[in-house]
Amino acid sequence: MSQVPANLHYAPSHEWVLDNQDGTVTIGITDHAQEALGDVVFVELPEVGNTLSKGEEFGVIESVKAASDLYAPVNGKVIEVNEELEDSPETVNESPYENGWIMKVRLDSSIDDLLDAEAYQASIDADA
Repeated sequence: MSQVPANLHYAPSHEWVLDNQDGTVTIGITDHAQEALGDVVFVELPEVGNTLSKGEEFGVIESVKAASDLYAPVNGKVIEVNEELEDSPETVNESPYENGWIMKVRLDSSIDDLLDAEAYQASIDADA
């Protein structure tokens, strides 16, 4: 069973968002998403400085089974990417909510319209 931490916000496209309480957020993919992908072998990271629009594709994550587009769950500017994923993409599988984060973004939008843990869990249960 996938974990759905209560302290995060979620996009229907299976990205999670951590509010860093300073106008920035940390973004990654959910445990459910990494389980569905299987063994991750490559993560295409966005460029630092890129401006993202909510719903826009910002990268690709590839596993032994498939490649999936990554979608921005918020509007904002990329201020940091997890360069560890370039050498160790499997970190997304091993630690999707801690060490497997993908990027940090300075927010230009609210996160209030994202799903809370309960709503996200309900959405993945409905898809099961």
